[in-house]
Amino acid sequence: MSGLLYSTAQLGTVTQIAFVVEDLEASVAEYSDRLGVGPWTAWELGPDVLSTMTYGGEPVEFSFRHALAWSGETQLELVQPLNGPSIFADHLSSHGPGLHHIGIIVDDHTRIVSEFEESGYRVLQSGAGFGAEGDGAFCYFDVGHSIAGVVELISPPRTRRVPLFQYPEVDRTESL
Repeated sequence: MSGLLYSTAQLGTVTQIAFVVEDLEASVAEYSDRLGVGPWTAWELGPDVLSTMTYGGEPVEFSFRHALAWSGETQLELVQPLNGPSIFADHLSSHGPGLHHIGIIVDDHTRIVSEFEESGYRVLQSGAGFGAEGDGAFCYFDVGHSIAGVVELISPPRTRRVPLFQYPEVDRTESL
């Protein structure tokens, strides 16, 4: 594969930088307490939430927990693999914790994913249905480049599900 598949004007800007971690709670606390990044909101995704899941081009079941926070204009994501085959578990076993992928929010997820596939980029993992209304999709591609080996195309849900946790924890008694 050579050349630029999309310009940032066509595709959008890199919105997210993601790291694979071994312990989500400890990592969220460290990013928050040591680096001042947060607040964090975490969810668990797996077969009970995702309507479709693939890994290596095949339907599979996997689960992971992830937390999101903003640092300026950039969303940081921390991902902890739990069960089943996943690119996150692969990363931990091959490289240990660390930088994993960049994410780009796209307007027409189905079309852009198809165009990436038609251009020869390999789907590593995908999933859909993580929103409260059953919407939301993600697809990870091996783009074969040392600058960003893995790119995630993201279609955020209209509404998020109830989070697994928030850090720092939101004190709901203050508003009473």
